[in-house]
Amino acid sequence: MRIPRFPEPAATGTVTIGATPDEVYRVISDPPSMALLAEETHSSRWLDGATGPAVGARFRGYNRNGPRRWSTTCSITDAEPGRRFAYEVAAPFNVPISRWQYDIEPTADGCRVTETNWLRVPTWFLPFGILITGVADRADANDTNIAATLRRLKAYLETTPNLHTDRR
Repeated sequence: MRIPRFPEPAATGTVTIGATPDEVYRVISDPPSMALLAEETHSSRWLDGATGPAVGARFRGYNRNGPRRWSTTCSITDAEPGRRFAYEVAAPFNVPISRWQYDIEPTADGCRVTETNWLRVPTWFLPFGILITGVADRADANDTNIAATLRRLKAYLETTPNLHTDRR
């Protein structure tokens, strides 16, 4: 089992999408929308009265893997429209779990999106994480999940153009 530590990413993936950086940002910075595209996260909701992405805003992610269910609390660390969206993930009792980051670069035909994950879980918590999620190799699972999420993000944005441009 590989357990990379910050600053080395545990998992990463990149996709080129035929959508503008702002269109991509609107989707990736909206956790309830991303939950529809993600592999483990099946829903999420804003916390503390937050209604959109801003540094310091928090949301709760509800995750599943087969019969296993768990939730995490996420705090936004980067919210740069059209460029970057990132957040830190914590388990109950504020145990650090990971960092997720989406970087968006414009291209001639749209943009390139890179999703990166860093594991931040303390070594003592690893057995609990495996028991809760059923995943022994989190880095490998996150590589697989990133690939699936980015494929869905691309399909979603390229088949429903401008769906989020007039969101209120």
